[in-house]
Amino acid sequence: MLSRRAFAGGAGLVLAGCARNVRRVDEGPAGVNLRIGPVVADIAKDHSISTIGYNGQVPGPVIRLSEGVPVTVDLFNDTDTPELVHWHGQIIPANVDGAEEENSLVVPAHGKLRYQLTPQPAGARWVHTHVMAMQDLSRGTYTGQFGFVYIEPKSNRGAYDQEIFLATHEFEPFYTTEEMEEEETAGQKEKKAEEQKGQKPNGWEIGYQRFTINGKCLGFGEPVRVKEKQRVLFHFLNASATENIQLALPGHAFQVVALDGNPVPRPRMVPVLELGTAERIDAVVEMKTPGVWILGTPKDDDRNNGMGIVVEYAGRSGKPQWVKPEKHAWDYTIFGDGRSAPAPEETIPLVFGKFNGGTGGFNRWTINGKSFDPKAAPVGLRKGRRYRLVFDNHTDDAHPVHLHRNSFELRGGVLKDVVLLKGFQKVEADFTPAMDGLTLFHCHQQLHMDYGFKLLFDVR
Repeated sequence: MLSRRAFAGGAGLVLAGCARNVRRVDEGPAGVNLRIGPVVADIAKDHSISTIGYNGQVPGPVIRLSEGVPVTVDLFNDTDTPELVHWHGQIIPANVDGAEEENSLVVPAHGKLRYQLTPQPAGARWVHTHVMAMQDLSRGTYTGQFGFVYIEPKSNRGAYDQEIFLATHEFEPFYTTEEMEEEETAGQKEKKAEEQKGQKPNGWEIGYQRFTINGKCLGFGEPVRVKEKQRVLFHFLNASATENIQLALPGHAFQVVALDGNPVPRPRMVPVLELGTAERIDAVVEMKTPGVWILGTPKDDDRNNGMGIVVEYAGRSGKPQWVKPEKHAWDYTIFGDGRSAPAPEETIPLVFGKFNGGTGGFNRWTINGKSFDPKAAPVGLRKGRRYRLVFDNHTDDAHPVHLHRNSFELRGGVLKDVVLLKGFQKVEADFTPAMDGLTLFHCHQQLHMDYGFKLLFDVR
């Protein structure tokens, strides 16, 4: 459990007109200090890992900001390589968004960067590296460079007695030929066979040795301590490089009040949460089943390798209990209010494809038949114009797709910045660009993004 805190202190470099749209920042203390550097983290009994983290820990401390109040940010890089810090889910200028494709400012190796941003919108956002790892599993989102950013809302999201931030992440990645498990219907199996006809075998996938919540494997570290009759607001973040997860708490239900930090039009009770890579869920849980429980993934192997955390009621002790939940279909639209979406001014089809890499090779990912080409001209968009993106997944892989500096509007008025697209699924998502400049769209699965699953828009 992470405590309520904020960063303070430090002076830094002045940026004065060195990049378009970057506001001059005078000398003085910064509102946020983020130091990128080596961390040795104890994640299980007698087991430590060496990684890169923020402010000497994994995950980084919760950064709490106020919506619409400008904040000065100091970024320090104690590593030997340049870094990119992405403020995921915020609507901010491309210069400070932290993506190479958007020509964002880079934190130099053993250097410092200072700028100012205005946090928006309110809710659970997060910060993470946006470096392309490629074949190096010690870089990018495989590391411990992640942390919650909570932008204080102007109105209360509901009465609660305790607030808890929980971030999932896997460590010690390795290459494997084993594909991620996805349930498939007979029709999906037929589509997969058709799509893969004449192709090489599937290329490398990623596996992990250790699974953690807040940087600790199940059973190591402090439990979440609660009291009977409390209403606990959980903020969940899937900070994985590649894994989509489910979470359950036996004997309890989750009242989902926000997705990706955005209040849902219709809060609903669900027994199991599902989070694609980079997704967040805010859920209130009424503590009315006293005991010592495991909040964790229904996948036995992953839970046994650490994906869980103990929830302990006051006055209760003993071995933590786990009860496997019944299967539950996850659907964003149940949190909508049934409203009809306004007609878009333009529809953009985006077909997701895959070329198998073969044994010992890397798969290549495509959008509309092409892998990302940094030399290609971006797709032009107009600020204030309503677009409908039609995601059409022609692969059997699940893709958590993310659009920088914007939010998607799904059916029923549900707002998200990541949409998890299952194998051979088709989803429509609307958005209206509010800021000009380069805007990156990509799959948040690191291996997919590294090998072609990206598209660049240019808003004018």
